[in-house]
Amino acid sequence: MKVPIQSKDDMPKTKGSDAAAPSDDMAESTAAEVDSEAEERAHIEAAIRAGEEAAEKELAADAGKIRAERDELQKKLVSVGDEIESAKKEAADATDRLTRLQADWDNYRKRTAAERLAERDRATEKLVGNLLPVIDDMERAIEHANSADDGDAQMKQFIDGITAVHDKMLSVLEKEGVETIDPAGQPFDPLEHQAVGRSEDAAQYDETVAQVYQKGYRMGGKVIRTAMVTVTYGGPKRPAPKDGEPAKDGADGGATKK
Repeated sequence: MKVPIQSKDDMPKTKGSDAAAPSDDMAESTAAEVDSEAEERAHIEAAIRAGEEAAEKELAADAGKIRAERDELQKKLVSVGDEIESAKKEAADATDRLTRLQADWDNYRKRTAAERLAERDRATEKLVGNLLPVIDDMERAIEHANSADDGDAQMKQFIDGITAVHDKMLSVLEKEGVETIDPAGQPFDPLEHQAVGRSEDAAQYDETVAQVYQKGYRMGGKVIRTAMVTVTYGGPKRPAPKDGEPAKDGADGGATKK
């Protein structure tokens, strides 16, 4: 009887081979899970890196934008600072010009006021100068009438009338600052007196006004006409006045001849 021969595949598997199959499946499953986890971690890490790179790029872009805005603001600040300095300089220049203009205006007002006063004084001085010969004629007429007075009442009224007009004219001139220079008996002053003659008089100091031929006049401290006088000589020298003491005139301080 022929015994059938079983092939290796038809042979019943042993217990040991049946136990090995599940172990291989578990190993493959574990390896697959490990690979899946590794792949997932790689995806996560890649996503994280991508996010970080995107964040870095966005941050860099924002930082660049902020730096650009900062630079622009700095430029504007510099420009504004320059404009402020320029405005300050223009304001200082305008203030300086205004100060000079105000000073020029004040000087102009003072100058024109002084010129008007000077013009007024010149006009008054000219008028007074034209009136002085009239006053001289009145004084000569009064002097002549007094020397020829014979007791006539009409002549006396005439003299009184001329004297009243003469005094009134002098009063008006005095209100305008006119002063009479009548230096009889006073020391000769070449700034106010004009010597037209000399007379010997040993009883008087030298250069004393002996006689006044024509009175002088001053106006506002300015001599507008010198007095025409004669001056003495032949007497002692006039002593120099002490500090603060006015010079004595010839009438009060005449020398006594020894």
